[in-house]
Amino acid sequence: MVSFEDFKKLEFKVAEIKEVNDHPNADRLYVITVDLGDRTKQVVAGIKNSYKKEELVGKQVVVVDNLEPAQLRGVESQGMILAASDDEGICIIIPQRKVKLDSIVK
Repeated sequence: MVSFEDFKKLEFKVAEIKEVNDHPNADRLYVITVDLGDRTKQVVAGIKNSYKKEELVGKQVVVVDNLEPAQLRGVESQGMILAASDDEGICIIIPQRKVKLDSIVK
């Protein structure tokens, strides 16, 4: 179990996908540039089997902004895009309407 205090440490923010590239060392990963309004971040996401690059560019997504950077198959990921998965595949979590970039998700 995660305590509520630990959960509150996570920063969920709205970002817009600006660029999507194939990961050089992984078939199922994309290297994605997201815009948080005042800065951009690079995120590695395992959503390649569920989305084409052109479907993602311009979409607003929810990211975990304050994760410690991690190396995923040799490429740094500076956050995480939230997504759900079921028997039909992966579905990214998107705001119901356009919101200001860097908005806090509560």
